[in-house]
Amino acid sequence: MGRFRRRMYEEYSQEFSTDERFNEAYRKVKRIKGFYSHLKIYIIVNAIIIVASVNDDFFSKGILHNGLLEWETYSTALFWGISLLAHGLSVFGRDVFFSADWEQRKIEEYMKKEAASNKWE
Repeated sequence: MGRFRRRMYEEYSQEFSTDERFNEAYRKVKRIKGFYSHLKIYIIVNAIIIVASVNDDFFSKGILHNGLLEWETYSTALFWGISLLAHGLSVFGRDVFFSADWEQRKIEEYMKKEAASNKWE
């Protein structure tokens, strides 16, 4: 934990320590931050792997013979990507695209459209 966050948490911990909503929100933010750190490391490491697969003879041999089209270059990204997807689902939940209130909002949206189309009847 950074110095600023630690100091802020210590200052407000007594005030909010009994508030379960604060503790739950704090844990959720830490989980989201952990996911974004995981994503950042995933991008950096896989970029290094792909750049390292380019041989010195890239311009003389061409793209077909330099390692960019080999399975070993992208296998780490694929399997690590599956685990990153699982991590994202555990942090953001299964309802990433269709949250609990999404259905209610869509129903209200269609009801408003229907009311607007029948406005002159």
